[in-house]
Amino acid sequence: MTEETPGFEEKPDVPSGATPDGAESKAAPSSNSEGAAPAGDGAADAGLVAQLDQVRTALGERTADLQRLQAEYQNYRRRVERDRITVKEIAIANLLTELLPVIDDIGRAREHGELVGGFKSVAESLETVAAKMGLQSFGKEGEPFDPTIHEALMHSYAPDVTETTCVAILQPGYRIGERTIRPARVAVAEPQPGAQTVKEESGEAADDKESGGPDEG
Repeated sequence: MTEETPGFEEKPDVPSGATPDGAESKAAPSSNSEGAAPAGDGAADAGLVAQLDQVRTALGERTADLQRLQAEYQNYRRRVERDRITVKEIAIANLLTELLPVIDDIGRAREHGELVGGFKSVAESLETVAAKMGLQSFGKEGEPFDPTIHEALMHSYAPDVTETTCVAILQPGYRIGERTIRPARVAVAEPQPGAQTVKEESGEAADDKESGGPDEG
């Protein structure tokens, strides 16, 4: 009969390579958590990429809007500046147009030798101011008639002209830059009817004389 020691229980022998049941149950959850971590990181990265794409798209749209606004503002500035210049030119042209009769009187007084004393000083000051504002006179005797800048008030024929020519300037024309505010009022002369034919026949006769006359048959 064997004596048993109170409070001592025999435990079964466990092989050295074996794992207790408790250890296996504790190791399993840790392995599952390690496998789930990469999946969570991938989802987070995908979300960040999507947000980044949205931010880039919004930035591109705002940049395009800003560029469009800048272009519209530049066009607006150019349009306002162009309109301002146009309004200024129209105002100056209207003012000088009203002064043209006074300038004509000054010119007539100068031709008759009446531009003397204080009147001469005032007249020359007025002409200087008008010139500074861009007023230019045009129209000379002997220049070809141009209906876009000349207004013919008198007409005649002359044997010494080969085309319609301004033979007298009745009133000078005036322009501001390229804009004509009053055409030059002129007297014109045209070649006499038949004069051109006579001249051509004379030229042919001279040619025949130089070449020895017409060929004899």
